[in-house]
Amino acid sequence: MNLTRRTLSALLTCAALGLGSLAQAQTVLRVTTIPEEAATEQIRKFTPLASYLEQALGMKVEFTPVNDYPAAVEALVNKKVDLVWFGGFTHVQANIRSGGKIVPLAQREEDTKFQSVFIAKTDSGIRTLQDMKGKQVSFGSQSSTSGHLMPRSFLLAANINPEKDFRRIAYSGAHDATIASVVSGKVDAAALDITVWRKFVAENRVDTKAVDVFYTTPGYFNYNWSVHADMPADMQAKVKAALLALDPANPQHAEILRLNRATRYIETKPENYKGLETAARSAGLL
Repeated sequence: MNLTRRTLSALLTCAALGLGSLAQAQTVLRVTTIPEEAATEQIRKFTPLASYLEQALGMKVEFTPVNDYPAAVEALVNKKVDLVWFGGFTHVQANIRSGGKIVPLAQREEDTKFQSVFIAKTDSGIRTLQDMKGKQVSFGSQSSTSGHLMPRSFLLAANINPEKDFRRIAYSGAHDATIASVVSGKVDAAALDITVWRKFVAENRVDTKAVDVFYTTPGYFNYNWSVHADMPADMQAKVKAALLALDPANPQHAEILRLNRATRYIETKPENYKGLETAARSAGLL
């Protein structure tokens, strides 16, 4: 009888803990992003958005950076977080890993025709993609859309095979590190997100007389805010509505959008990322 009571007590305790976790899940929105820049920069960029979402949703919002791109994918696939800022390629990876259970809610207006840039030192003699042959080249993270997948796709379309035609390939892990690798001379050329490049130029963090763009890619779909399909439909709708409600005419909202390098957020749909999946398979990355 005592054993039965202890067992029953343990079961009740577990049930209570389970209910506590469930209640927390319903009152806290956990957010992360792919680490396209240093963790300190991610916190600076997304903390104001988290505060805005707290007000708009009437619930606590926790923003936590992750160490690398695959960690962001696994966090949403395993429902350790509720909302993730993905690049197009990481969205595709997460959707495949989850068996088609990742839902893109919103993207920046800029993400409908996103671009990558290739940069090199201005005295390097590199003026075209063909000039990169025999050189040391850096991409960003291997899972980056704008820092690896799409630049690689456009290189292959130009009949340039990175593994065969470059002397060495490096992966910096983040766009700011990519710029630093060219500035320092660790590599001869590199590819990265056009918006990060423009931010560095605007903030005078790179001297374009020394390092500049020599090739800009055609446009493609890129970043989005994604959730797991198991998130209740009404919560998905609330999160999407909050993102779409950010108004550049509102000073507080304008600052959030500026930090996110966005003019505004617009609706997106799964079909927008099919081209990236095709590109990734063609490039042997899936």
